[in-house]
Amino acid sequence: MPRIDPEIVALTNTTGYPPPHDQAVAHRWVRRLGPALGLTDFGVSHVVLKPGGASSQRHWHEDEDEFVVMLAGEAVLVENDARTLMRSGDMAVFPKGEPNGHHLLNESDDDCAFLAFGRPPSGDCHYPDIDLLWTDGGYRRKDRSSF
Repeated sequence: MPRIDPEIVALTNTTGYPPPHDQAVAHRWVRRLGPALGLTDFGVSHVVLKPGGASSQRHWHEDEDEFVVMLAGEAVLVENDARTLMRSGDMAVFPKGEPNGHHLLNESDDDCAFLAFGRPPSGDCHYPDIDLLWTDGGYRRKDRSSF
């Protein structure tokens, strides 16, 4: 199996979130390893959160399983009813269809890094804290109107 150097994949902090929801991830930097390295059945992203950064808006997927492995530093996993400190080596799983909105926040003074595994969702993704819904391949308001 070939050894992977994540540095060969471009680091970006772009997002598809419409304003003002994009500001939450302004301190998130991602290397989308899966597509760049030829994976087609699932995706893998190497994510770095700068201090104050969020991995995403708090969300859950109807049809995408997610799996996260912390590599360095620490982040707080925020779920519907819990906040859990995650450190290097810790893992978290988010089964599809389970309405447990989640994201990671870097509340420390240092960068943190993790790997996120999943696949591009084809079904809806829900954002319980804000007026946002991923549906039919794009972002809409919860009433399904456009931004």
